[in-house]
Amino acid sequence: MMEQLLAALAEIEQRDDVCAVLFRGEGKGFSAGVDIAAHTPEKIEEMLAKFHSVIRAIAKSEKVAVAQVHGNCLGGGAELALMCDIVYTDIDATWGFPEIKLACYPPVACAALAGVIGQKRAAELIFTGESFTGRDAMLMGLATACGSVDEVEEQTQKTLVRLTKLSGAALKMAKRAFYGWDAMHLDKGLIRAEKIYLEELMKTEDVREGVDAWAERRAPKWKNR
Repeated sequence: MMEQLLAALAEIEQRDDVCAVLFRGEGKGFSAGVDIAAHTPEKIEEMLAKFHSVIRAIAKSEKVAVAQVHGNCLGGGAELALMCDIVYTDIDATWGFPEIKLACYPPVACAALAGVIGQKRAAELIFTGESFTGRDAMLMGLATACGSVDEVEEQTQKTLVRLTKLSGAALKMAKRAFYGWDAMHLDKGLIRAEKIYLEELMKTEDVREGVDAWAERRAPKWKNR
């Protein structure tokens, strides 16, 4: 799916008749993130490479990225929403960066979340892994607005209509100027977060225990090493 999404984003980037991209999940939720079974030393490097290619494509895109969130918006799903320019969320949606509970951490959030909601709040969300509602996401600045599912749908469509009435060239230049500094920070921060993740975190005993405990539906027994 990540390969297909990356290909679609590359195609869209070449189209002058498209000024915005809408991300939303079909079914019960926006996204529960990457499969936990992929958080193993054997699979993690390929998974991170593919997922972060999508994240970098969104960050570098000259199209306005809009997220319409409902249900679960967790882990990589929350990181994807974080990278969008405009985010509308169901007030009762469940957001979170729960990776720490598997003895992992969310690299994209580590690189970008503090710049959006502030260092202290970002640290709390990343280091505790606790979930929060769509209303919380809006209040802390992670989402643009919140409401019922119907209200979110209506607001999303209104915004897309407004965007399509504007100059695509002007939007492209405005986005390039708006994120000039952030783009440099994200690229360097994500490279460092990936390096620590692959070269240090994945060598710990706890990261394997976290995934195994999840698969076996039991509480993890941390060795703290």
